[in-house]
Amino acid sequence: MGRFLQVVGLAIGLAGLVLQFCISIPASMEAGRSLLGSIVFYFSFFTILTNIGAVLVCTSLLSPSFYAWLPAFAGPRMRAGVAVSITLVFIVYATVLARLWQPQGLFLLCDVLLHYVTPVLFVLWWLIAGADGKTRWSDISWWVLYPIAYLAYALARAPFAGEVPYPFLDVAKNGAASVAIAALAITALFLVICIVAVFIDRGIGHRGAKRAR
Repeated sequence: MGRFLQVVGLAIGLAGLVLQFCISIPASMEAGRSLLGSIVFYFSFFTILTNIGAVLVCTSLLSPSFYAWLPAFAGPRMRAGVAVSITLVFIVYATVLARLWQPQGLFLLCDVLLHYVTPVLFVLWWLIAGADGKTRWSDISWWVLYPIAYLAYALARAPFAGEVPYPFLDVAKNGAASVAIAALAITALFLVICIVAVFIDRGIGHRGAKRAR
């Protein structure tokens, strides 16, 4: 089952990313961005970056001999970290962002694939085959660097680009206090997911150790 979820998740995630790229770049250029600006804007979304991470983790572990094709994405810390991040993608989109716009056609398909389908498939895969009890509480300090670095990038880019990937990060429109509150709330949610993930991983590891006896 784990192998099935891995392959299906990889295929759907890759398809969603490619399709999103193919339809977003022309639309972005029609909106006035240059080709380079459109590509940068595409890769400025937490959803896109996290789905890329999920695809790389699944790709790294495709070898039937368990050889890691991409060792940096094959370890337990990275597997669990991507599971945490893509869970955040699912929750924030479902509870906050989904009601802010109504995509149609292929854009709707991509939204469903990248915000709902691939997160569910990846987390299920991690629960069944990716979690092995090797994560540590100290891993949380590494995982949280990702959303913090992303936030710093998005806010630093905004004055120069005149845009933000997500409306709750718009300081010019919402004010610094509102953006700070949103950032703190999402960071807190991320940390809660991290704690749950470590508990789950350690629980899976303990059950595996008992079965091994």
